[in-house]
Amino acid sequence: MIAFLLSPVGRWVAGALAALALLLAAYAYVDHRGYARAEVHYKGVIAAEHAAAVTARNAEVERQAARQNEAKAREAERIAAMQAEAESLNQKIEELQREASEDPDAGRTALGAPSVQRINKIR
Repeated sequence: MIAFLLSPVGRWVAGALAALALLLAAYAYVDHRGYARAEVHYKGVIAAEHAAAVTARNAEVERQAARQNEAKAREAERIAAMQAEAESLNQKIEELQREASEDPDAGRTALGAPSVQRINKIR
């Protein structure tokens, strides 16, 4: 074996193997550093995207809360308007009931002009 390594072909094969080993080691080193740099870079990109997602989520939550508060305010206004309308209708009903109770022709089977007017107010 030593005779082969000392021959010109053996030295050439040993040199080629050493050069190949050196090239493989250099490739592995550069490849590892490249992956390490890429890992650091993309961890930063992922962290930035995560921070942007958290910011967007918080903004969406705030937007939804604002819209809900606006809807609640509109609902409160509608409820107040409906209550005012109901109160107005109750006042009309009380007024018509009072007029009906004061009508001297309330017991008659036929309707008089005041009764017809009261009925028309209901429509």
